[in-house]
Amino acid sequence: MAEVDVQRLESERFGVTIVEAGSKSVHEVTATKKQVDLLCSDCEPEQVVEASIRFLLDREPRESIMNRFDLDVIASFFPDYPTAIHDYL
Repeated sequence: MAEVDVQRLESERFGVTIVEAGSKSVHEVTATKKQVDLLCSDCEPEQVVEASIRFLLDREPRESIMNRFDLDVIASFFPDYPTAIHDYL
């Protein structure tokens, strides 16, 4: 299982490091308060970002995850994201 580390860079920007099988990748995720509240009203943004990364890792290899993205873009590739994310929180 991959190790996922989320660090807040700015109020709505997060740095994510994924370590898996001895290698790592670094990503930047934008998560607005509105996006976070729609996905989980009582969660911290870091929780939602980590859950989103784990959701992605279950569907694609780490190397396929974009280096920079906004949470909203996930649903354009995976329409089940808004409902399935709850399984990861």
